[in-house]
Amino acid sequence: MRSGLLNSFGRLVRAFRSLGRDRTGNVAIVVALSLVPMLVAVGASFDYIRSYNVRQRMQSDLDAALIAAVKQINNSEDTDALKQKVSDWFHAQVENSYALGEIEIDTTNHNITATASGTVPTTFMKIANIDTVPVSVGSAVKGPATSYLNVYIVIDRSPSMLLAATTSGQSTMYSGIGCQFACHTGDAHTVGKKTYANNYDYSTEKNIKLRADVAGDAVREVLDMIDESDSNHERIKVGLYSLGDTTKEVLAPTLDTSNARKRLSDDSYGLTSATSMNYTYFDVALAALQKIVGTGGDGTSSANPLKLVLLLTDGVQSQRGWVVKNSSNLKKVAPLNPDWCGYVKNKSATMAVLYTEYLPITTDWGYNDTVGSTMASANWKSNWGGTMRSGVSTSITRRDYIPYALADCASSKSLFLSASSSTEITEGLSALFTQYLSSVRLTQ
Repeated sequence: MRSGLLNSFGRLVRAFRSLGRDRTGNVAIVVALSLVPMLVAVGASFDYIRSYNVRQRMQSDLDAALIAAVKQINNSEDTDALKQKVSDWFHAQVENSYALGEIEIDTTNHNITATASGTVPTTFMKIANIDTVPVSVGSAVKGPATSYLNVYIVIDRSPSMLLAATTSGQSTMYSGIGCQFACHTGDAHTVGKKTYANNYDYSTEKNIKLRADVAGDAVREVLDMIDESDSNHERIKVGLYSLGDTTKEVLAPTLDTSNARKRLSDDSYGLTSATSMNYTYFDVALAALQKIVGTGGDGTSSANPLKLVLLLTDGVQSQRGWVVKNSSNLKKVAPLNPDWCGYVKNKSATMAVLYTEYLPITTDWGYNDTVGSTMASANWKSNWGGTMRSGVSTSITRRDYIPYALADCASSKSLFLSASSSTEITEGLSALFTQYLSSVRLTQ
């Protein structure tokens, strides 16, 4: 009996040892035991990404609701009605299961704050008995409608702004005197029985509108918008500046838009097509502009205004004396270095840029040997310290690189526009101003 028990016990021990040596079963057991935490870990990352995406959408929808509401503050003192609008706009975009928290509206200072929250059902995390993930967001907006603002309108006064503004005007200029630009300097022209002292005299005789004239129209549109936005002339000041070898102040920031209109139209102030500058030195002019503009404020008082620069330009660093056949200076005619715009932007002022497109005039040797040539031939880095945007080939023409440079000059993509026709130029500057005015600052 005793020996039988011993034999049975021995067989049991040998069986356990055999099981320990059998790797095939162990692998299956280990995999089975580790599968649950692996699924939980993978599922947690999946559910986290899903909840993150929901939170981002909720944040965007709450921001949009508050932005829409803040634009209505001027039209309503009824905060309950505005709160209902925030709720309506928010729930029109998100699932009804998401709840708005407390909404606070300050009609005096144009502030609205709100929170929202909800839960996101999980998928894989249910294995760990986690059925939902909570999400919450907060947003605060401040509308610019009551902010104090200084607007600095800067107009490029280079000879290229004397290009005829329309295709028909360019055709008339070229067929009459062989040049599309109404330059104030140059040879006299005899057309028929009449002699013209220069290209500009010919354009005046033919009533040809120039880009410099269209620039004036664009500024007048902005002045009209300032009158509309600040009908009592209490908050928004406007200043006028010409850009050439430096930046010259034509009118310091003023609440008097009628005075701005007078100086804009008066030839003696240098903003009409009757005059132009032979130099466009953005490195010097933008440094000078920064000293004029100074540091931007938060808009809470007239002593601490927000500051917006509206720059209308074709973006070419140039000097008339550089454009001489076979001159080594031809390579200097190139797009501005957008780093120079940092002089202004780094002082908390906002830069908006309207690019009056430099049209390709392949019949003109001056164009072909300057902006019609490649960026590689400009030696942009050594001449002006410029760094090409990543992914853009140096074989691109200088003319085609101008919009890249000017877009980088602007404070944001939404504050850069390109315009080629007279209509686009006129509407473009006011569109940039509208973009700035309609924006709000998300404060959290």
